[in-house]
Amino acid sequence: MVSQLLGSPASLAFLILSFFQGSVGVGGITFTFTNRCTDTVWPGVLSGAGTPPLETTGFALAPGESRSLYAPVKWSGRFWARSGCDFDSSGKGSCITGDCGSGQVECRGAGASPPATLAEFTLNGDNGKDFYDVSLVDGYNLPMLVQAAVADCPDTGCLVDLNERCPSELRAGDGRACRSACEAFGRPEYCCNGAYGNPDACHPSPYSQLFKSACPKSYSYAYDDATSTFTCNHTDYTITFCPRSTPSENSTKNRSRRPSHEQLEDAVWLASLRASSGAGAGAATAASWPASIVFQAALAISVVTMLASLQDHPVFSSK
Repeated sequence: MVSQLLGSPASLAFLILSFFQGSVGVGGITFTFTNRCTDTVWPGVLSGAGTPPLETTGFALAPGESRSLYAPVKWSGRFWARSGCDFDSSGKGSCITGDCGSGQVECRGAGASPPATLAEFTLNGDNGKDFYDVSLVDGYNLPMLVQAAVADCPDTGCLVDLNERCPSELRAGDGRACRSACEAFGRPEYCCNGAYGNPDACHPSPYSQLFKSACPKSYSYAYDDATSTFTCNHTDYTITFCPRSTPSENSTKNRSRRPSHEQLEDAVWLASLRASSGAGAGAATAASWPASIVFQAALAISVVTMLASLQDHPVFSSK
């Protein structure tokens, strides 16, 4: 009787898989972090108000390593990389740039201390689209590239080392970071607050224009939305730190040459980076989704095998 109600083992397996996909996988996406810097970085994670925290709020990422995090539907938050960190065996310590003030590897709900390059996301926003950007509003510490898994969604980021061209009055962290004018001087016209707290009154400053000329797709000041916020239909994303670097000595032949200013404004260079980083950002994104397929296939095989072995059991018998 039970077997007649449930149908064949394959049908029941399909129903079980559908349940797992519906309750766990649907709507969520995967963020994959790849470190192409020559030194270890410690990504920080801050979830937005009203959205659940991810599985970690901070972790170490050695040169050439990648790590993926699952984010649920409607998640919002930001990521950044801490550098120059010194943590002991218990995970206690601090970082020269991007420190979150927790005194630990895990940031535990604390954000980055400026200056820090930020990747910001809102999943399933207006019209079901993802909104994402790379922001230099709080300053800069490391190059960063954000890539969507869907080819027709734009890449964004800041690919150059702004520390090399940072004005002396903005330098921070022993030259490892570059402050924003707001952070350095605190003046309303730089911070877009007070009388300057609207887009009609607050305009780009010479300092924000310096950031914008080097990284034309990144936020350079508070009201830089038009050229800095991007959207995509719900998909996975890769965040690459130091995207033009190749820490692995075995991947020298795939090393992308340092782009000129003109190339930074050209999507062709970004496309070539995507194609040439077989062991980096592109491969990491591709590697993030087969795991779920392997899990589902293994689960289906296990369920079918179990049910097949129970076909002759009295409980499943129609007699």
